[in-house]
Amino acid sequence: MESHNALVVFQDKKIRRIFHNNEWYFSVIDVVQALTDSPNPRNYWNMTKIRESENGIEMYTYCVQLKLVAEDNKLRETDCANTKNMFRIIQSISSPKAEPFKLWLAEVGYERVQEIENPELGQNRIKEYYEIKGYPKEWIDKRLRGIAIRQELTDEWKNRDVKEDVEFAILTNEISKATFGKTVEEYKEFKGLNKKNQNLRDHMTDWELIFTMFGEKATTDITKTRDAKGFEDNKQAAQKGGEIANNARKELESETKKPVISKENFLNLDKKKLIKKK
Repeated sequence: MESHNALVVFQDKKIRRIFHNNEWYFSVIDVVQALTDSPNPRNYWNMTKIRESENGIEMYTYCVQLKLVAEDNKLRETDCANTKNMFRIIQSISSPKAEPFKLWLAEVGYERVQEIENPELGQNRIKEYYEIKGYPKEWIDKRLRGIAIRQELTDEWKNRDVKEDVEFAILTNEISKATFGKTVEEYKEFKGLNKKNQNLRDHMTDWELIFTMFGEKATTDITKTRDAKGFEDNKQAAQKGGEIANNARKELESETKKPVISKENFLNLDKKKLIKKK
């Protein structure tokens, strides 16, 4: 893959990145701005480097200077860090967005890097993130599979004239409503989650993850079969995919006499059981 610039988005904040030495490097300034909402992220980053230097930590060792497109549309050198070192930098930034950003970074940091000799690196990074948090192995396996299925679906949407961010969110809600009877935000509230800082899927039970996958995989296959084009066609496919998942969920609940939808979450993982990774 040739080195090139690309924008990615975290919670409506654009983050510049460049493919360099067979991996993605991200603009540190952009990450600081996304995490802190600082009106002057460059100054915030400079102060962070000074503070950490006084504690014996030289932040510059985690960065390289790479040319990225600046606001004036010119290429200018800026501090950049790969996924591994960005994780270290984030530890020095106080932000309630830090944990969801780490997961996001683990996903996009290795997104579609098929040319790397070991394409499982990205999946292993995400797996490590959940292991460190203390999630059960069986749950992690389902979560990783769900990420792959979700990626397949969003790739289809991208190729079928569906706009990212807003329309993606609407279609996701259509699947969720049809599958569980709740939008993503309603589901978060039901589980007692902070709407901005906590990922709903990170707090789903095994069966909730399975039926989420079911709905999204069904939607993907229906979308392909119908050759859906544009938002309205894909909305209908999303509703149908969720409807099929909902029927399966209700049948399971009828047999087991237990509801799939649960208030259970992972907010209280036992920190003593966290796995320390070197």
